[in-house]
Amino acid sequence: MSVTSRLSQSAADVAATISGLPALRKGALIHGAMLIPFQYNPERLTRTLSANSVGQAGADLLRLKGPPGERITLDILLDAADQNARQSGLQLADGIYPALSALEMLLYPSAARVLTNAALARLGIIELIPPLPVLTVLVWGTRRVVPVRVESFTVTEEHFDSALNPLRATVALGLQVLTYEDLGLWSVGGMLSMAGHLQREVLAVSAAVQNTRSAAAATGLDLNTVGKALKGIL
Repeated sequence: MSVTSRLSQSAADVAATISGLPALRKGALIHGAMLIPFQYNPERLTRTLSANSVGQAGADLLRLKGPPGERITLDILLDAADQNARQSGLQLADGIYPALSALEMLLYPSAARVLTNAALARLGIIELIPPLPVLTVLVWGTRRVVPVRVESFTVTEEHFDSALNPLRATVALGLQVLTYEDLGLWSVGGMLSMAGHLQREVLAVSAAVQNTRSAAAATGLDLNTVGKALKGIL
């Protein structure tokens, strides 16, 4: 199967999952088969990129061996009163525990696997069930669908009810963006990473072409000269 076909199939698989998102465009996390849409879209998302150079000195500093390392931080707000008013299925008596638990499961292994391994170990069986890789994907609009790994998870709870259930909380997430170098190009996560890489290249070329045309119009350059420059870019 060609690279284009694989990318198309991967995009189709992810699109099928994203189709379960609410009609209102919201950010979300997909963890295996679990879809976790954000109650509110975070007002700020911070991205930090670091170059993936071949070496640490000399000309090797200018040679890029792969996509950059990228880290994303964002704050997710949970509000039990608002979810209850929207009839989201969350019971006000439980506070935000259900929504908070869904996010926390990003960091937990399967309880069934842990219990099974404990039972096998007690019976003297050395061959334990290995943990299955579960892909986590951040969906932030149609142009940013990236595989991620949760690096940090900080919860600030406030506004408790009489049973001390939190009614409001902010979850500060630190996410490492995984690339095709981390996951392998032909994996689902690797395909998503490569699709994002190709999309950036297309957008960068489009911006370069537009900027060249704008500069030509502003400076009165000959369009034939501009055309030759655009061919060099493309």
